[in-house]
Amino acid sequence: MKPLVAIVGCGKVGSAFGVLLARKGYRFAGFASRSIESAKRLAERCGVDRFTDKPWTITREAQVILLTTPDDALSAVCERLVQEDGIGSGAVVLHCSGAHPSTILSAARSREAWIGSMHPLQSFPSREIAGNPFEGIEITIEGDEPACRQARDIAADVGADAIAIGTETKPLYHAAAVVASNFLVTLMDMALHLNEAAGIPYDTGFGPLKPLIFGTLKHIEAIGPQAALTGPVVRSDLKTVEAHLLAMNAHAPRWLPLYRSLIRGNADLAFRAGRISADVRDRFFELVKETAEDMERMEADVRKEG
Repeated sequence: MKPLVAIVGCGKVGSAFGVLLARKGYRFAGFASRSIESAKRLAERCGVDRFTDKPWTITREAQVILLTTPDDALSAVCERLVQEDGIGSGAVVLHCSGAHPSTILSAARSREAWIGSMHPLQSFPSREIAGNPFEGIEITIEGDEPACRQARDIAADVGADAIAIGTETKPLYHAAAVVASNFLVTLMDMALHLNEAAGIPYDTGFGPLKPLIFGTLKHIEAIGPQAALTGPVVRSDLKTVEAHLLAMNAHAPRWLPLYRSLIRGNADLAFRAGRISADVRDRFFELVKETAEDMERMEADVRKEG
């Protein structure tokens, strides 16, 4: 029999878990949210008539408490559940934050509960769930072993794969996710702005780049970053990089600091892959070195542009 679940936090992630777990036959003690309307809406979608803005009234009987609140509320919500006798002995308390380890729920241990975290490597743009957003994705788990067992079961039931990570090193995992997702958006914005400076409108600039972007991702998946790297750095082409720097300095100075950092990253990667020598790497490092005067000028340009 599936465990009795209480979901606290009825936003995008809570809604996704609620809808998918309901499809898989999970039983619900109820749904709670700061907004009673949000809790009611999710409860109705899951065929449940218990919803509240006082989470302890539903969590005290639950075998699994899934906290899908904003990250900065997790500790306070858990502590309030403890204060209100809202966590039963032997219950599993899980949160879905990528940034925080399970230990943010340590207060629950005073009630002899097991704590853990399960973070889906997926973006949830809406509370409206079409299909299964968990299908084939990875959910990272860590925490007490009984909590991890329950998290693995939930992951399997929603069609995801569970990956165990360390509690102390979880911030590094989250940083990796930020780099892969959020930083990619920044890089695309940079590319579109550089194209715009070259005469290609920002709003239409993604189309020409799309085959290059997706082709690069396919190569990374197939052969890994070290072999997938192409471009002027692996060709030891310092003149091309110098031309980029000069053009950006004249027409797009806002992007120079980031470009320089990325060239340094490219050169380090190419050297570690054995594709350029230490001497060539160091020449790239020297080429993109920023002086104090450079930084002051760039910051002034950025402030001027708003």
